[in-house]
Amino acid sequence: MGRTAAPCSGSSRIVSVHTAVPCLPCHPLLKRIKRMSDQGKGSGSTTAGTPAPGSDTYKGWLFKWTNYLKGYQRRWFVLSNGLLSYYRTQAEMAHTCRGTINLATAHIDTEDACNIVLSSGGRTYHLKASTEVERQRWVTALELAKAKAIRMMNNQSDDSGDEEPTSRSDRSEIQGTLKTLASKLDDLSTCNDLIAKHGAALQRSLSELEALRVPVEGGEKIKAVNERATLFRITSNAMINTCRDFLDLAESHSRRWQRVLQYEREQRTHLEETIEQLAKQHNSLERAWREAPTLASNTPDTPTAQQGGERPQKEEASDEDEDTEYFDAMEDSPAFITVTATDHTQHRRSQSNLSGASGGHANDWHQDEHTMSPSCNDLSGKELKPRRRRRSHIPDKPNYSLNLWSIMKNCIGKELSKIPMPVNFNEPLSMLQRLTEDLEYHELLDKAARCESSLEQMCLVAAFSVSSYSTTVHRTAKPFNPLLGETYELDRLHDYGYRSLCEQVSHHPPAAAHHVMSQRGWTLWQDITIASKFRGKYLSIMPLGAIHLTFHATGNHYVWRKVTSTVHNIIVGKLWIDQSGDIDIVNHSTKETCQLKFSPYSYFSREVPRKVTGVVTDCEGQAHYILSGTWDEKIESAKIVHSSRGGSGSEGKQKTVYQTLSPKLLWKKYPLPENAENMYFFSALALTLNEMEEGVSLTDSRLRPDQRLMEAGRWDEANTEKQRLEEKQRAARRRREAEATEAQEEGREFEAYQPLWFHKQTDHITGEANFVYKGGYWEAKDSEDWSVCPDIF
Repeated sequence: MGRTAAPCSGSSRIVSVHTAVPCLPCHPLLKRIKRMSDQGKGSGSTTAGTPAPGSDTYKGWLFKWTNYLKGYQRRWFVLSNGLLSYYRTQAEMAHTCRGTINLATAHIDTEDACNIVLSSGGRTYHLKASTEVERQRWVTALELAKAKAIRMMNNQSDDSGDEEPTSRSDRSEIQGTLKTLASKLDDLSTCNDLIAKHGAALQRSLSELEALRVPVEGGEKIKAVNERATLFRITSNAMINTCRDFLDLAESHSRRWQRVLQYEREQRTHLEETIEQLAKQHNSLERAWREAPTLASNTPDTPTAQQGGERPQKEEASDEDEDTEYFDAMEDSPAFITVTATDHTQHRRSQSNLSGASGGHANDWHQDEHTMSPSCNDLSGKELKPRRRRRSHIPDKPNYSLNLWSIMKNCIGKELSKIPMPVNFNEPLSMLQRLTEDLEYHELLDKAARCESSLEQMCLVAAFSVSSYSTTVHRTAKPFNPLLGETYELDRLHDYGYRSLCEQVSHHPPAAAHHVMSQRGWTLWQDITIASKFRGKYLSIMPLGAIHLTFHATGNHYVWRKVTSTVHNIIVGKLWIDQSGDIDIVNHSTKETCQLKFSPYSYFSREVPRKVTGVVTDCEGQAHYILSGTWDEKIESAKIVHSSRGGSGSEGKQKTVYQTLSPKLLWKKYPLPENAENMYFFSALALTLNEMEEGVSLTDSRLRPDQRLMEAGRWDEANTEKQRLEEKQRAARRRREAEATEAQEEGREFEAYQPLWFHKQTDHITGEANFVYKGGYWEAKDSEDWSVCPDIF
């Protein structure tokens, strides 16, 4: 019964008669595992700071800008899993991380031969390599890691927050391992069947042997028993050897998976300890601040929106507990300089030839009024008062305490829409209603529709695009994630001449379609998908999708996209929000453009916080208007009368100097209602969005029970109702998946979920597939027929 050793000659794979299986070292999967192990050992010898091909981790020394007293300091940087972290020494990797930046949303820039600038969500790292070659190695590694992080973010699973394998090779390796294990299980099952068959035959033969009395027949039966016993012994040996191979393979991969799991556990524990240490440091800083009132007057705690243009404090004074080290230096200054012309200069310029530089033309500007054309020069106040008196207050927000860290520590790195949140973090409005808030300053579009000049119209469209952020400065709470098929209408046809409809057209990824039609000469639509990431200390919200606006009289078609919103101080400190990035507005009918820059907050900047600047240019690239202001207060425009190339700036780049007329107000934020701080900082429009209306759809957000309970201050009941609605939605999704699987098995087509009021089509301008309104909603409202609406509440 013992196992006889069999010689092995590589590819010949000679096997033993008794074992009937290949020898263990010749198994093809074990050979593959050995090759992978040898490769892993080889890669381990890569010198720190030199990237190995396909490696996920990159380490090395770089010089990091700290402050003006100490300048650049040597730090140990580690690039892993799309995150760039740094430490003072290599020994600190075991216990203290000094800072981390997410490359998925980072901008990588190279200033000169050895410098690297990384910026993400208002945070900036100024790094310097020792040589130009070393700098290029780091830039290559950072670009590869950024591309991989973006792919991981886009390919996240819809059903769970777990991360997918980081590369195609990892996925194929895991699939190959699973196939091998499944093959071994089949071998075990086959051997088990054979053992049962031969064992039963042997038992029958033995029973017959006992009943025999004739010696001749006994000899034949004994021979048959011996044959059965031999077959049973061979099968048993094969069974045992197959089990041994299976166990060896399982133990090998089990040890590997255990090491990976242990590493992830250690990283999680390390992250929790680091953030707890940060919280303790924050508390000690707060105590020191309270004990030093003279210093407190010079170091404000967090950004505020008080009048007078107070500069908010830098979002974090330091990641290091001993030295004062700052993450961001001076922000990028504008590429142009604006100088307001005097009356004498204006007169002299109006008589000169302005066709040389990118200045304005005398025939398209009213020198006497210094304002826009009479058809759209009324830029203040609303035109009509609403005919219906709407509510101006809601119940005050209850004061419930909640342990934020106990919830958020399990959410690091996950998609925001996949995190189960209690209503304590929400505001009593859905994401569809937040989209509708973009219409707060719809009168800007009414004025733009009456403009005769497309350039002046562009200025008003740009002001409208900025005005949609004015309600976010204090609104740090999260809106409700809409259920699939949820809708929201805002019918202001008799008040302001427009009707708005939103529908949640997808749940994973969350996407909403919005359509607005105005009787005052314009139509707006957008298809927005929200991508968001929680990174421990800040939350990045990235709206994906284009906004379209057309004017009926001229046919001008404008397209633009939203900027990134960042919520800071998620764990400790006072929450505050910032907008950063660029908006490029293009009039596809005339090819005129407007480039708006939302400057991220910087501690060292002398500019006003939340600053927005922009330039309106014609189809030939000549600048005609300068836009300036803040996204939380106002936007002004100034007509360019002359432009010239100025001197070099601080970065050695030559800037354009624009001479302009006196700026004119385009848009100014309405003051918040009284007691707004106790009503979630809602604007006058936001207070009316959840007000009950007659005749709305059965899927309207106003009818969502958990949202209404939260608005009424019954948060415990709202949490229970929220869990019920989410479970109902999950059950509906499982039913659709089961029906799709059944249809696939039967070989018939299955129609996926389709929105009620929107359908997908390819946009002829952007080339993207988006959802547009297909009609029927307002007709269903007029006939009071909502029979097609699903039961989602």
